[in-house]
Amino acid sequence: MATRTFFAVLWRDIFVTGRELGPFLAQVIIQPFFMLFIFGVVLTGIGYVQGDFVQILLPGIVALNGFLGALQNTTMPLVMDFSWTREIEDRLLAPLPIPLVAIEKMVFGALRGVLAALLMIPVGFIILDGVHWPASAWPAMLGLIVLGSLVGAAIGMTIGTLVTPRRINIMFAVILVPLMFTGSTQFPWAELHNLRWFQVVCALNPLTYVSEGMRDVLLGGTVRAIPLWIDLLVIAGSIGLFGAIGIKGFLRRALD
Repeated sequence: MATRTFFAVLWRDIFVTGRELGPFLAQVIIQPFFMLFIFGVVLTGIGYVQGDFVQILLPGIVALNGFLGALQNTTMPLVMDFSWTREIEDRLLAPLPIPLVAIEKMVFGALRGVLAALLMIPVGFIILDGVHWPASAWPAMLGLIVLGSLVGAAIGMTIGTLVTPRRINIMFAVILVPLMFTGSTQFPWAELHNLRWFQVVCALNPLTYVSEGMRDVLLGGTVRAIPLWIDLLVIAGSIGLFGAIGIKGFLRRALD
């Protein structure tokens, strides 16, 4: 019964996403589209960056979109459910253990993150010139998108349960921008050796390992990247750590 209820609740959330497809697409496409356009088209076209920069940029933007899409689509519905709509009360009355309610929230957020990341791939191929990804690397790339979205969802669950609703806008401003620009999405992490302090800061961001993992599988040896086994180890550890903190916070909020 718990398994059937879990997938029924998940399907309900997916169905609602279909009805709100327009706002969702605007949320996940507009900002990364302009990042690709400015960094990959405008700066390349006027000669401020080299043409092969787009090969480094697109994997990072895809990773960023999946990560942030999952984070935002886990945090914001959670905040609304616990405060304004009180919809969480209906979820908690379902024949489902409370930790599975939290896991469903993370899985749903991760699914939205995966969709957000996949949408940026054709957009990037259309507006950027000179991007080539070997077909043999696509299965590993899809696996990294899923894992990166799960990390984002786990961090979103942590933020959504530890931060009070009245402070969530401030926390997004304080947290999202540093996450975006310290996740090695616009530059290879290894090239920061002359900025050692910033390299250390980027190494603390789980998004860095998603971006570097994407470059490792898609670009092979053409760009220095963190080895894939390190990326997978850190990503798995981040999912476990933030997932456990988020579920614990969810239980505390639910029991309150």
